[in-house]
Amino acid sequence: MSTRDIVFIALFAALTAALGIFPPLTLPIIAVPITAQSMGPLLAGSILGAKRGALSVVLFIVLVAIGMPLLAGGRGGLGIFYGPTAGFIFGWVASAFVTGALFERYWNSLNVWKAGFFAFIGGVVVLYAIGMVWVSVMTGLPLAQVAISSAPFLIGDAIKIAAVALVSVTVRNTYPLIIAKSA
Repeated sequence: MSTRDIVFIALFAALTAALGIFPPLTLPIIAVPITAQSMGPLLAGSILGAKRGALSVVLFIVLVAIGMPLLAGGRGGLGIFYGPTAGFIFGWVASAFVTGALFERYWNSLNVWKAGFFAFIGGVVVLYAIGMVWVSVMTGLPLAQVAISSAPFLIGDAIKIAAVALVSVTVRNTYPLIIAKSA
């Protein structure tokens, strides 16, 4: 791994932290906030690729674990990883990796629609699969009930996916950081 790779990994960990500064939107029905921070792993994967994107999220999670208040609302520390929403935080690693792998695989034919679809796969399908199972196990709620209660978050996710698609394709066209894998 080159110095350039390490710098990009650290940069996207910092970007994910910075996205936590935006004020969260808390829906009155549920206590879990909708934050811009979950866009960080998608941007990391879509711009850096699978390996570097996932490593940037791992770095971010390690910084949170050692107590840095980098999560939305200024939260940090090991206690975060014992709560019902920790699965979504751990899922960010897989989200960045899957998104990055799809971007790498289809790099040469990438457009805004494909970028949005790939961000949807990584940011909703993969992330929710991990996060909702964790919530179900931690709370004892049936998975179907957790899925229904997660539905309001899809509105915010659609906005984040659109932003990731536009940003990632713009970066691809101006300053590409991913090396295409053969399709």
